[in-house]
Amino acid sequence: MKSRAGGRRAAARSGAKRRSGRRPVARGDGRIRLLRVLAVVAFLLVGGRAIALASSAGDLTSIAAGQQQSTHTLPAHRGAIYDRDGKELAVGEQRETVYATPYLVDDPYEVAGDLCRVLKIRSRPEQRRIVEELSDKGSGFCFIARKVDPARAARAVKLDIPGVGSYAEEKRVYPLKGVAAQVIGYAGIDNVGLAGVEKQYEATLRGGDGSETVVRDTEGRTIRVLETKKSAAGSSLRLTIDADIQYEAEQVLRRTVTGFAAKAGMAVVLDPRTGEVLAMANYPLVEDNVYGAEPAYERNRPVTDAYEPGSIFKAVTISGALSDGLTTPRTKYHLAPTIKVADREIHEAHARGSVTYTTRDILVHSSNVGAVTLGLDMGKTRLLKWVDKFGFGKPTGIDFPGEVAGIVPREWSGSTIGNLPLGQGIAVTPLQMAVAFGVLANRGMWVQPHLTAQIDDDVLPRAKRRRVVTAKVARQMLSMLTDAVDEGTGTEARIAGYKVAGKTGTAQKPLADGSGYSKYAYVASFVGVMPADHPKLVVLVSIDEPHPIWGGVVAAPAVRQIAAFALTHLEIAP
Repeated sequence: MKSRAGGRRAAARSGAKRRSGRRPVARGDGRIRLLRVLAVVAFLLVGGRAIALASSAGDLTSIAAGQQQSTHTLPAHRGAIYDRDGKELAVGEQRETVYATPYLVDDPYEVAGDLCRVLKIRSRPEQRRIVEELSDKGSGFCFIARKVDPARAARAVKLDIPGVGSYAEEKRVYPLKGVAAQVIGYAGIDNVGLAGVEKQYEATLRGGDGSETVVRDTEGRTIRVLETKKSAAGSSLRLTIDADIQYEAEQVLRRTVTGFAAKAGMAVVLDPRTGEVLAMANYPLVEDNVYGAEPAYERNRPVTDAYEPGSIFKAVTISGALSDGLTTPRTKYHLAPTIKVADREIHEAHARGSVTYTTRDILVHSSNVGAVTLGLDMGKTRLLKWVDKFGFGKPTGIDFPGEVAGIVPREWSGSTIGNLPLGQGIAVTPLQMAVAFGVLANRGMWVQPHLTAQIDDDVLPRAKRRRVVTAKVARQMLSMLTDAVDEGTGTEARIAGYKVAGKTGTAQKPLADGSGYSKYAYVASFVGVMPADHPKLVVLVSIDEPHPIWGGVVAAPAVRQIAAFALTHLEIAP
């Protein structure tokens, strides 16, 4: 019994030991399993992150490179523009452009306020723009202020704001302010020519931009220059324009337009021997060369706008009739007070009875009936031949953008032969008209007008030229045109000590709807050649809607004033 009982107790103790031994083993296995699970999760997280990083490695690399390395343009020096005597018309001045790196800016409002204060930016819209652009954390660049005074830019950089810096730029300035503004044109904020000579010669003036690649620190400061490509300066231009004559022409137009309550005025001063344009003026002016305020007046209208010339065109009609042998200066015509052509009755500007006029008298007294009589003798073919030979209906080819060809009627109605000889029903530019009178001043030779004389040290080739009428016809015309100033409709253009040849024009403006001509709106013009015995200048003035309307009253005195100044200024002796 004892032995069996002892055996059971021994067995019980042994079982108890086995049961008590399982608990520690079970707890250890659980911890191991937990560690294994955590290890797997950690592995999965790390692996997933690695995969994500690997997939975005290209983006991160580009972002890092963008923060550390950048290439910016080194703008080329833009060539200057000078007048014929070397006066500065357009030049570049050194400026600084202030920029920022928005993702480096912590407080856009505070930074914008500090920068606007030192840069003296007071415009509310501009201040709002700066705040908005600095708030764009995805941006690596924005302009704070373009082309400001270098001292102001230095104060902005000295604020030591992360990502704020500056670089040199050139600002286009016009030392003579608004003088010849519509001719010179302007260059925009990026120094690209947008109008006038600046636009015409953009490729010549601009030069070639350079570049610089730099490494910046995390606050946007340059720490190393990796590569530099130097810029190539643009070429400079010397124009044919004489700044003094140009200024005088503009002031004469100002006084004439305002004094006669007109809408606008234009003037051209031309050397008929060379085709050089000494002045090309417009009024209203572009004050201080600030474009955008009055877009309607920004065109260089002697080149870009065509108008009906009126009676100054009679010189073309009579030149053609003389050249074709249909008349002579002394040929006589019996002229009634009016003449009927198709459904139109043409009368003189001032009522008169029947007269006998020579061809000279027709021109001197600006007879409408006489001019139409000559036109009828010539007919359509001959008239159009001389219109074309004098260069109407096509651009002159002047080195200026936007030149128009004008309008020459090719399909005629019955009354066209009654309009064209008078300078109605045809549209020409003031430049074309001045060049046509240049033919008569230059012994019958047409010379292409131009505005640029020299590029850097290279003088441009001689202007194109061609014969239009004989030297004899040109002399005959100048003689008759001199009488028109001495005793005819152009007496207000006389200049003491000089012989002046010229012709008046008073042209009705066509109605906008094409239904006919205005009874109230006229263009008054005068074109003069001086000195008539040895021509060196052609001066044309055209005034839009003056009161009174007459070319001899309004435009002839303006030509006299401009020409008198130019003759003295150029030291052309009587």
